Amino acid sequence: MHPTVQKVTQRIVERSRASRQAYLERMARLKETSPQRSRLSCGNLAHGFAACSQGDKDTLRFMHRANVAIVSAYNDMLSAHQPYERFPDVIRQAAHGMGSVAQFAGGTPAMCDGVTQGQPGMELSLFSRETIAMSTAVALSHNMFDAALLLGICDKIVPGLLIGGLSFGFLPMVLVPAGPMPSGLPNKEKQRIRQLYAEGKIGRDELLEAESRSYHSPGTCTFYGTANSNQLLVEVMGLHLPGAAFVPPGTPLREALTRAATEQVIRLSKPHGGTLGLADMVNEKTLVNALVALLATGGSTNHTLHWVAIARAAGVILNWDDFAELSAVVPSLTRIYPNGDKDVNAFHEAGGTAFLIRQLLDGGYLHNDVETVAGPGLERYTQVPALEGDALVWTPVVAQSRDPEVLRGLDQPFAPDGGLKVLSGNLGRGVIKVSAVAPAHRRVRAPAVVFNDQDELKAAFEAGELNRDCVVVVRFQGPKANGMPELHKLTPYLGVLQDRGFQVGLVTDGRMSGASGKVPAAIHVYPEALEGGPLAKIRSGDWITLDAEQGRLAVELDEETLARREPEKVDLSRYHHGFGRELFGWLRRAVGSPEEGASVFWNHDA
Repeated sequence: MHPTVQKVTQRIVERSRASRQAYLERMARLKETSPQRSRLSCGNLAHGFAACSQGDKDTLRFMHRANVAIVSAYNDMLSAHQPYERFPDVIRQAAHGMGSVAQFAGGTPAMCDGVTQGQPGMELSLFSRETIAMSTAVALSHNMFDAALLLGICDKIVPGLLIGGLSFGFLPMVLVPAGPMPSGLPNKEKQRIRQLYAEGKIGRDELLEAESRSYHSPGTCTFYGTANSNQLLVEVMGLHLPGAAFVPPGTPLREALTRAATEQVIRLSKPHGGTLGLADMVNEKTLVNALVALLATGGSTNHTLHWVAIARAAGVILNWDDFAELSAVVPSLTRIYPNGDKDVNAFHEAGGTAFLIRQLLDGGYLHNDVETVAGPGLERYTQVPALEGDALVWTPVVAQSRDPEVLRGLDQPFAPDGGLKVLSGNLGRGVIKVSAVAPAHRRVRAPAVVFNDQDELKAAFEAGELNRDCVVVVRFQGPKANGMPELHKLTPYLGVLQDRGFQVGLVTDGRMSGASGKVPAAIHVYPEALEGGPLAKIRSGDWITLDAEQGRLAVELDEETLARREPEKVDLSRYHHGFGRELFGWLRRAVGSPEEGASVFWNHDA
């Protein structure tokens, strides 16, 4: 193992010893009582299979046959999840072929950040993760199940499924992806058109046409944002079948992988002699493997929140220093949009996740001695699936990348580090992703221009007030203030200013996520402005230094002056009502800090 990877892993083990042990003890007690439906009364059990066919009822009377829970985030508005409509029937058939039963245990919400971007609904986005976790727990709460299949892909959905699933970590679980849509309009062209629209050089019709050519069919969006980062990380953790992440929907191979996932989770179940559950597979080593994969691919900054929350659900405590220390030594092996021009389909064709895992294993960056849903050892994930006739087979991945513009080996990395930095100073603590930021733009020192709402920036841009060097501060965007929305609508405006030759940076207590691009953005900054954090004390004209190279985020005010300033107060009531936002007030009040996962579940101050 690389010494830094080993060091960080051991530090996490020590930090988490008490909480991890308590979690494993809870799971062990629950496992002792399984198969769960054996604990049900006759009335309970009759209710549980009342709607089943007579054959399924006969099977479920016996405790040596598995019952698989299907928990799905299907809806047909969200392109990534539309293919899941047909999955339950495929799963039921595969379960019957194993002499077992699969029941649709429950659905979870699945919202699309692409649809809600810049809209009021975006302020529910982060907290939809907690809702999905609770929905997953409700789905599994009936004690009818010996195993579970979790169907979900996008931003908060996979983290929510995992957090909820880990409450039932004594059960084996496999995550079942659906795959990306075909590649559409080239990403560089899409970015160009968005900037032209921001400058007023084209109209809405031209912009909509370009967006429609980019997002155009069932399947996951093909840029490397949070959704596709989810899929890659889950596979590197061994929670998918090998090579499953980026196989397109609606293909024979995708259906074969779904059948195989069903068969495998049944083999892992206690009635079939299985002894391991999700709790055994999500541990300190697999979580470090996920962080390494995130950093090696320049994945979504949202996972500095989500994977912290997932880890805490398994009793493991991660912090941002773990990300930063690993980032300093993990080489960058991909250039997937927005960090490059090509998309996840090009990455998959070049060798994909299997090639990446092969390289990282060979370099000592990944723990191989882990349990996966495919069996012991991550080596299994250096193979790729294919169909030979009707048979699903796995063969070793190619030895060399088929496209070194999107995927490379350790002998020729794109960069020597992972491009994720922790920033700290008298403005608080935050993170920055520099994978797509040119070295010349990684340090910005300029006067602040302060906004309390992202729409204010658009108005200032259109009025020509930002044609200068500036550090844009967009505050009161944290989880307690308004649910910590992503601020992607700012990106085209800031990109235009940078292209005009100005020094530009962004500082916010909000999010930017996997679409963080060429403009340096200090995000997730806390203490957030609503809590009286330093961001609430900044005034337009204050000089700010955002230095990604040195990890510094500071305002050029002496300690006494900064302490003497009163934090600005802002009326946020208009963000707390309408579009269902009034229902999420308790979540805003209870949420913890970003470095604790921005979760309500492990905020001990709540």
